[in-house]
Amino acid sequence: MNFPELDYLVIAPHPDDAELGVAGTILVSKAQGARVGILDLTDGEPTPHGSREIRRAETESASQILNLDWRGNLGLPNRSLVADLEARERLAGALRQLRPRCLFAPYWEDAHPDHVAASTLVDAARFSAKLTKTNLPGAPHYPQRIIYYFTIHLRIHPRPSFVVDITPHIDAKMQALACYKSQFSEGRPTTSPTLLDDVHDRARYWGWAIGTGFGEPFLTREEVGLGSLRDLV
Repeated sequence: MNFPELDYLVIAPHPDDAELGVAGTILVSKAQGARVGILDLTDGEPTPHGSREIRRAETESASQILNLDWRGNLGLPNRSLVADLEARERLAGALRQLRPRCLFAPYWEDAHPDHVAASTLVDAARFSAKLTKTNLPGAPHYPQRIIYYFTIHLRIHPRPSFVVDITPHIDAKMQALACYKSQFSEGRPTTSPTLLDDVHDRARYWGWAIGTGFGEPFLTREEVGLGSLRDLV
């Protein structure tokens, strides 16, 4: 894999998770001139209506809509993702080469074991990436913070640390998600509300929560600082 240096790196358990939780914020960041990438931990297959070839084509189409600077796949096993030492070192090596300022990781509470493992794995790899006297590729690097996004399979009501206004980019977010027909359309009910309707409606709810059209929620364990009050929506 080629490794350009990034401002933001979204780490996703499967292709489509980044689009679900962060697509609008990716588009906001790109419009502001940031360098943004996605690292999928697995290929997401098998699924009932997908294949490796189908999922790869869907991912490429979504990536073009998001105007990403980079996208890669760590090649870890779908459905049996484990935050073990081998996976941690592979991810830490990628972090040392991409050198992102901030990481986006899945929220740690979920019904999907891959999502829980991915969240734990990002936490551990962030620490390992800064270590000296290792066999990891690249120079030590420690991303400033981890921002957790919500692509959860539990019907819970998250309490985010902040919400990003994605109003100008909601249509592009939905277009990126629509690329994953094997995951969100085929074999699913076509009467409203569809799965994509639910995603759109939740984005509208979070927009309402901050007084804008559409939003994406995020959570951090560490405090978030503002350069000035002008950054408040």
